[in-house]
Amino acid sequence: MDEQLDSVPEPAAAAGQALDRRAELSEFLRTRRARLKPEDVGLPDFGRHRRVPGLRREELAQLAGVSVAYYTRLEQGNGRNVSAEVLDAIARALRLTDAEHAHLTHLAKPKAHKKKPAARTQQVRASLMQLLDSFDGVPAYIVGRRADILTWNRMAAAVFGDWAQLPPQERNWARMTFLKPEYQDLFVDWEQKAIDIVCQLRYEAGCHPDDPRLSALVGELSVKSEDFRRLWATHDVKEKSHGLKRLRHPLVGDLALQFESFRVPDDGELALVTYHAQPGSASAEALRLLASWGTDATRAGTTAPHA
Repeated sequence: MDEQLDSVPEPAAAAGQALDRRAELSEFLRTRRARLKPEDVGLPDFGRHRRVPGLRREELAQLAGVSVAYYTRLEQGNGRNVSAEVLDAIARALRLTDAEHAHLTHLAKPKAHKKKPAARTQQVRASLMQLLDSFDGVPAYIVGRRADILTWNRMAAAVFGDWAQLPPQERNWARMTFLKPEYQDLFVDWEQKAIDIVCQLRYEAGCHPDDPRLSALVGELSVKSEDFRRLWATHDVKEKSHGLKRLRHPLVGDLALQFESFRVPDDGELALVTYHAQPGSASAEALRLLASWGTDATRAGTTAPHA
């Protein structure tokens, strides 16, 4: 097994302020309302008289069956004592996805039974590390909160580069995607990869607005990456559990890999991510070639553009 990480140390600049939950709630509702047009929800469109994009607050309140004053308070960030039924009605009116609905609930009705649940160190038990090593020819890793890469197998290092060469705090998909230009070469559709990362971080921010390390990460990326600032401002959220990733590998060329993400049953903040190619495809042959090279492929990847 490559050098692994079963806990991510606190970064030096982790004293970031907590994300403003009220501001997050306000902006999330505003951006969701702005993306809807009257005709999308069966309302007449008097376009020439509209001064704001999307639905007016009065229109959204009408669709949700709440008073304009009540909805206005909610959109201003005051979700105190809002009921689950009202949130459900607003989610239906805004046509939120399941992930967006959950995000709205996290922002409006935060759980108060833990002070700072995200500050604890995440652990990966030894049996999960052994499971990764048993995946012959299958790139796999475990990712935790804030897109931290906690542990991985030899094939993941051969495909994505030797993460053991990075300082622990840099073994993070968000930092690598936005701050390492070589990853723009690795991912054929880098923009979609970037969107996926930001959407996941937004979702986590709703779950853990008091996480200082997440706040520090968002602050760092906002300062250093214009692309991150642009995508963060959309307030989009989603959870992506499967799909297709196309890569440009420096040794074997183009790879088309299906990925699957599985939440660890006793710790839902850990996810096991695996990649595989269609049987008989050129990508499957390329993975077999990387597997046959073993550590040589990993060493080559270390000096390749994406290491």
